[in-house]
Amino acid sequence: MLIRTLSRSECSEVLAGHHLARLACAKDRRPYVVPIYYAYADDAFYAFSIPGKKIDWMRTNPQVSVLVESPLPGRQWKSVVADGRYEELPERIGHKRQRDRAWSLLSTHTSWWDPGALKPLAPPLADDARHIFFRIAIEDISGREARQ
Repeated sequence: MLIRTLSRSECSEVLAGHHLARLACAKDRRPYVVPIYYAYADDAFYAFSIPGKKIDWMRTNPQVSVLVESPLPGRQWKSVVADGRYEELPERIGHKRQRDRAWSLLSTHTSWWDPGALKPLAPPLADDARHIFFRIAIEDISGREARQ
């Protein structure tokens, strides 16, 4: 088995080629990891959620990590870890364009609202506490690949 480091562009290819990730956040020195569906663009993850523990924790501590894994045949794999900053995209001046961008990117994928649930029927026009769009602006990225 050969393990090698992925270049930044190879890491970006992995992120762009998938839509399911593990999001890690922390609060009061306790970790919390959950699956999220995402769209990758502009060196950021765009995602959607309903209110809950992960949103509360990211509002308290916006520093997060995201893991994307790419299984390959046999025991081969690729994985990318991106560290970044949580940014909520409310329907307010200064965020509307990014919120619309998140909607546009996410809505091109089937079942993009899972596991967030409660699919919005149209881009929300006012702050709707049930629909939270956010992005993770990537600050650091690394990846590995295992090949036989």
